[in-house]
Amino acid sequence: MAGLFLAGFLSAAAPVRMWEQDTVLPTYLAGDPDPNPVFYFGRAYQGAEGRVYPYALQDKLTSRRVDKSYRMVYLENEYVKVGILPEIGGRIFSAEDKTNGYDYFYRQRVIKPALIGMLGAWISGGVEWNIPHHHRASSFLPVQYRLEEGADGSRTVWVGELELRHRMRWAVGYTLRPGRSYLEAVIRIFNRTPLANSILAWANVAVHTNENYQVIFPPRTQFGTHHSKREFIRWPIADSFYGGSDFSQGVDVSWYKNHLFGNSIFAWNYEDDFLAGYDHGKRAGTMSIADHHTVPGKKLWTWGNGPGGRLWDRILSDEDGPYIELMVGAFSDNQPDYSWMHPFEAKEAVIYWYPFRDIGGVKNANLEAAVNLDVAGGKARLGFHTTAAFAPATAILKAGANTLIEEKIAIAPGKPYLREVALPAGVAEKDLRAALSAGGRELISYAPVTVERAPMPEPVKPPPAPEEIKTNEELYLAGLRIDQFHNPA
Repeated sequence: MAGLFLAGFLSAAAPVRMWEQDTVLPTYLAGDPDPNPVFYFGRAYQGAEGRVYPYALQDKLTSRRVDKSYRMVYLENEYVKVGILPEIGGRIFSAEDKTNGYDYFYRQRVIKPALIGMLGAWISGGVEWNIPHHHRASSFLPVQYRLEEGADGSRTVWVGELELRHRMRWAVGYTLRPGRSYLEAVIRIFNRTPLANSILAWANVAVHTNENYQVIFPPRTQFGTHHSKREFIRWPIADSFYGGSDFSQGVDVSWYKNHLFGNSIFAWNYEDDFLAGYDHGKRAGTMSIADHHTVPGKKLWTWGNGPGGRLWDRILSDEDGPYIELMVGAFSDNQPDYSWMHPFEAKEAVIYWYPFRDIGGVKNANLEAAVNLDVAGGKARLGFHTTAAFAPATAILKAGANTLIEEKIAIAPGKPYLREVALPAGVAEKDLRAALSAGGRELISYAPVTVERAPMPEPVKPPPAPEEIKTNEELYLAGLRIDQFHNPA
């Protein structure tokens, strides 16, 4: 990718800082775990079997708030500072864009558990790893961690554990590199048993939200779908009932403010590699990049902006306000949609995140850069944001064969490019193409996508009742699917 071109440039950047630090956080104490083993009697949790044993149930919470010290691990370079909390599930606890002070993951200023996790106690904020189930059993428990130094000046924090219910091991390596604003997360999952098993592998990314916040699926996304793909919705302008909400009058569901009730929307998109959220008030956002072949899942989840949803602001936090989740899924595009792990098999996937700013949204993005192009009132508004410094770079906007902009610029994570240009008479949005290049190669480009209205996809139907299944083979496959999805019903 950019490795050869940037090798000389990045070697001049200072090595990434990595250190451990005791950090005091106000904490609402959880009670002692239940000493009695909780065996499985058909409990459902997040659409799967809610198995607790051999873990202890953590369903006793208190209202007692104390100052508690946690061992935090930090990664920092010139652009971002990331805090990781091995003591609570190995989650990313904080991530700050140093160029503008924006928290591009939801930053909790208090540890305030609620009974949401598979075992009970669970906290919101940052990035939680949902392996091998959603809100995994050990999400509120300590995990192992290890620090590594790279020869290129990069630093890596590994977190992981042996998951006791399935005897499988997972690990996530967080890497920050010199001169780059993106955080890399390598996911590794090992089925160390002689039995086939199945997994979910989702990063649960929480971000601060408000009336100005918009979720951005790639422009080619025409539909969203619910859990189990049981119903579909048009994206971004919905025109039907969905998830218990009435959007039939035409509602832009990409905006947080338009969700009065809790809802989930998975992007029906098998072509693009990015998912983003953007705060138009703060002019800042969060970008996720992942290869859609191995990480196809892109999901919006919200408690909702109505009174019921806003109750959770106080349940899960004291003063940090509402959040939404921009979830990213490896090996599957839905929940519950488990992938098989064969005996002794290993799986690996990579997800990247970076903050972006001041460009009004995004139409295309990769590890190098993000581009936005909006057309209204006879004007085109063009923006580029990069994950490294490029000087010189060239910003180009063309209408067919005609060049509207070709400008030599210096661009960096703290210095995005934004330009407005009047369009000549007769030029339509579909005629435009924006590109940013540096060092003789194109970093990012975008030409407006035309999406023809297609019929709504058919919802996925669950297997019929056993007496309705006609052959032994179909009966076996239905049972295999139920087993694969850990179906409690």
